[in-house]
Amino acid sequence: MKFIHKLLRIIKINRVLSYYQIDKMVLSDTKYAWLITLNKLLPWNWRTPSQAQRGERIRLALEELGPIFIKLGQALSTRKDLLPHDISLELAKLQDDCPPFDEVHSKQLIETGLKQTVEEAFAFFDPVPMASASIAQVHAARMHSGLDVVVKVVRPDIKPIIEQDVSIMFSLARLLEAAVKIAKRLHPVEVVAEFEKTILDELDMMREAANATQLRRNFEDSDLLYVPEIFWSHTSESVMTMERIYGIRISETDKLKEAGINLTDISAKGVVIFFTQVFKHNFFHADMHPGNIFVLPDGRYAAIDFGIMGTLTPDDQRYLAENFLAFFNRDYLRVSELHIESGWVPRETRVDEFESAIRSVCEPIWDRPLKDISFGLVLMRLFQTARRFGMEVQPQLVLLQKTLLNIEGLGRQLDDELDLWDTAKPFLENWMQERVGPKGLVKNIKANLPFWIEQAPQIPGLLHGTLTKLAHQGIGIQSAQLDEIKATLAQQNRQQRQRAIGLMLILLGLLLPIDADYASTLQIGLLLVGGYFIIKN
Repeated sequence: MKFIHKLLRIIKINRVLSYYQIDKMVLSDTKYAWLITLNKLLPWNWRTPSQAQRGERIRLALEELGPIFIKLGQALSTRKDLLPHDISLELAKLQDDCPPFDEVHSKQLIETGLKQTVEEAFAFFDPVPMASASIAQVHAARMHSGLDVVVKVVRPDIKPIIEQDVSIMFSLARLLEAAVKIAKRLHPVEVVAEFEKTILDELDMMREAANATQLRRNFEDSDLLYVPEIFWSHTSESVMTMERIYGIRISETDKLKEAGINLTDISAKGVVIFFTQVFKHNFFHADMHPGNIFVLPDGRYAAIDFGIMGTLTPDDQRYLAENFLAFFNRDYLRVSELHIESGWVPRETRVDEFESAIRSVCEPIWDRPLKDISFGLVLMRLFQTARRFGMEVQPQLVLLQKTLLNIEGLGRQLDDELDLWDTAKPFLENWMQERVGPKGLVKNIKANLPFWIEQAPQIPGLLHGTLTKLAHQGIGIQSAQLDEIKATLAQQNRQQRQRAIGLMLILLGLLLPIDADYASTLQIGLLLVGGYFIIKN
């Protein structure tokens, strides 16, 4: 039965792809062009094909194939670095709206997930869903405490459907990679694998709830972003209960103006929220499209839908910040060096050639006003250029690029005069100073000081053990080797003394009274010199 279902699904996919001429679009200039003619001979393809534009045909095909293919199209729409503009523009129109499933079934799923009846769990529950998407649908409810909440429940039997469609997607991706030379640059199999991971993660409500809780903790008492509370007592793998948000969708600019919201202010806030998440917290909401962002009466952003979150390594954070700063200083040599140092492109890449390629792509951007320069497009062009030099797809950077493009789009929709660089540059410069400047050194010294103090008493013992081991081996040691060992020991003693001096200077710097007029400069000086002695040795 499972085989028959899959076969019928393959036939439907073939029928849709043939009708919208996707097969012709992909295979016409390849050795598999004969498959186009074969397709036309199949009985289910005996109809006049669609004559719509290329991008529209792809969008309509994905919509006809159903929710899982729609979500793939939405994921692809963010890959403006891989797709032609007309296709990515059409894919951005895809809406993840699905008919709701049966109300009785929905209640049963919630009761199974929460292990209690709906009446026991909630003072009020609306069986008619507020919204319904491919993965889950949402109901309004009220806790017994009187707080309004939303209850998100995963669609029944959705996982087998996802697994079946993703399996077919992998087959199509492999065929595409084998048939079309340029497709290898698009990494279709890797794109499907990335999509599979993302969509399976979205099935786990516990994971989404944990993401929301972490983001809420990061912005606790913040005047920038409000994250609704998760009710863990009413959350399971298939059900999530979250505080209900009452705000204005960020795309509804007329309503925002009527509410007295300053659009220029909130457009700048969006940029600060993004950079705060990426560089300060290293945990960012990676699905910030207009449907997931609201504005509260006090002017704060409010976010929902935490299924897709992104993180960066500390090295990626630093290299990205330096890349942005170097780009806006037109230091293309530094941009090239950063890509090589980070490992994003192979070590053997010639810096001069890479610098020349980056300059030819980025320099024309400066003909436009600074406010019209897109951060997201800058990042996309850098990645496009780097890919010609062997840069592999970096999933964490793809999420970042997608999020940045979303934030830019929102910001400029609210304020078309938004100068992203004017907002972002001070943030990035301060962050870099805190990470690699004197502040960063002092912070690292303070963080590592307990460890250094803990290890200091062990150093004499380690030296004694080394000397004892050498003494037992002394019979066969030549005089030249003895001299070398003595020199090594003398150097170790010097280093030990300097480390001790460094620790004393650091302790003195930390104990110095902060309210003294000269204390701040002297304190930093003592910490820097002490840190230098320790790091040097």
